[in-house]
Amino acid sequence: MYSGEDAPALRRRIGYVFQNIGLFPHMSVAENIAIATKLGGGAVDVPALLDLVDLPAEYAARMPQALSGGEQQRVGVARALGGGARLLLMDEPFGALDPVTRDQIGRAYRALHERLGLTTMLVTHDMAEALLLADRVLVMAQGRIAADASPADLLAGRAGPEAAALVAVPRAQAERLGALAQGKG
Repeated sequence: MYSGEDAPALRRRIGYVFQNIGLFPHMSVAENIAIATKLGGGAVDVPALLDLVDLPAEYAARMPQALSGGEQQRVGVARALGGGARLLLMDEPFGALDPVTRDQIGRAYRALHERLGLTTMLVTHDMAEALLLADRVLVMAQGRIAADASPADLLAGRAGPEAAALVAVPRAQAERLGALAQGKG
């Protein structure tokens, strides 16, 4: 990725999406999305970015507090892409959302990731989310990487004991839900 650019220029090409979203409450949606280009120069096509994250163009004039949590997170993704980022760092971006919205936005982001050919580093404590959204999963234990594997390898138990313990949780939950559905719970 290094191309002889200075560090600040490289950092501007990295998009960040935070758990607490971090939209500026005193700025409109359009101003929030355009903040990266305002700081680094250039222009941004706010309506195109809103369309990219499945929000109507008229949301550009709204203030963040007028949006739902899921809509705010979509604006956060649009803002991260606004500076032309090809690498996105996402820190628990769906953690504060209800389960339905979390799943919808996770799926939508994965599709966007594929469509734009992005590189994404997603931090999550939700193993099911990691398995469903990632190509590779790194499991951290005591400050070190305990596993680096594909979701299929994790599910097959080929990534070590720490990873197996994490995979066991959503697997056991799925089994309990299956039992409940069959009236055995």
